[in-house]
Amino acid sequence: MKILVAVKRVIDYNVKVRVKADLTDVELANTKMGLNPFCEIAVEEAIRLKEKGVATEVVVVSIGNKASQEQLRTALALGADRGILIETEQVVDSLSVAKLLQAVVLEEKPELVILGKQSIDSDNGQTGQMLAALAGMPQATFASELTIADGQAIVVREVDGGLQTLELNLPAVVTTDLRLNEPRYASLPNIMKAKRKPLDVKTPEALGVDLKCYLKVIKVEPPTERQSGIVVESIGELVTKLKNEAKVIG
Repeated sequence: MKILVAVKRVIDYNVKVRVKADLTDVELANTKMGLNPFCEIAVEEAIRLKEKGVATEVVVVSIGNKASQEQLRTALALGADRGILIETEQVVDSLSVAKLLQAVVLEEKPELVILGKQSIDSDNGQTGQMLAALAGMPQATFASELTIADGQAIVVREVDGGLQTLELNLPAVVTTDLRLNEPRYASLPNIMKAKRKPLDVKTPEALGVDLKCYLKVIKVEPPTERQSGIVVESIGELVTKLKNEAKVIG
């Protein structure tokens, strides 16, 4: 069984995001980038399925500029077998990403596609669903447990009322939640081996996908800074301040 895993290059989650002075976007220059945390979980799950003998090959794919090869090499160091970079300098929205991934699915014909449930930059959480719809594949989102058996994917997902279990016929699309697994760290020998693993570079044009962005960022603003708290002397003073200054009670 072949598993295809989509990964994304994002600002490292330990870095404080800075907004550009003209408020058009966040600052990426001289900013540490990393592999999207939910994508790491997706890669880890695919590798575990391979270690169990369920999967025979794990292919990772990313969309972005040439620098995205770094995140693909990270995924290869974690245990993926080969990588595919769809190279473009254009900013792509979720629908364009889903169309590009659909083109890769048609070429690679994986039995299972795993994605993180969302990326920590745009936080849309919709690419997996769009891909499943375009590819005509069953889907299970926000997976906290995944089992492959008898040509089916059994997915446990967390819902408001508890846990929901779904059975999907393969091929299928699954998006990962935080509690699915704990990603491993890449060892130095595996990092060195990853440099020799195959990494193909394709273009949207070669895949027959016309990139058209339907979303436009109007303005990006940093969140309002929290004001320092104060110590009140009595409940009466607290109520007065909540009513007259914070205006949170009537």
